[in-house]
Amino acid sequence: MNHLKLNLTLFVALLSFLFTSCSSTKTALYDQYSYQKTIEIKVEASNLMNEATTPYVSHKKEVDALFLNIDKLVEYEKSKLNNEITLAMWKMVTDKEKNFLATFFKRWETKETLSPVFLEESKKQVLEAFDLLIQYEIKKDKESKDALLDLINQ
Repeated sequence: MNHLKLNLTLFVALLSFLFTSCSSTKTALYDQYSYQKTIEIKVEASNLMNEATTPYVSHKKEVDALFLNIDKLVEYEKSKLNNEITLAMWKMVTDKEKNFLATFFKRWETKETLSPVFLEESKKQVLEAFDLLIQYEIKKDKESKDALLDLINQ
């Protein structure tokens, strides 16, 4: 009887450990829609950034449309469980105080046009951030998660 009680206690302890371990590493599952939309937004952003050597006012509607698409995806991402990292990344992309996409367009609007050198450096950073987000969506592994967290926590 004591042997059965000991086995039951060990079994419950093992289940508790597994549950605790799994719950602390939960990540949203791969989502084809998120993957596809992130790629579309990356391409739209890249193409629009290429125009930054011309006056911003000529592209304001396109910039507004890009951020509307981003807002729609962020709302979609909010509805997924265990999706805090992806949401944090999208918040960073849209934060006008961080040096990413929203900051780039804010600067373009303020300066009216941007230099090719600034454009290329900014574009490189923005596209690398999108690539990390895309890799995280594809793999959902520790390495891609850590890379994204490093970028978010900079």
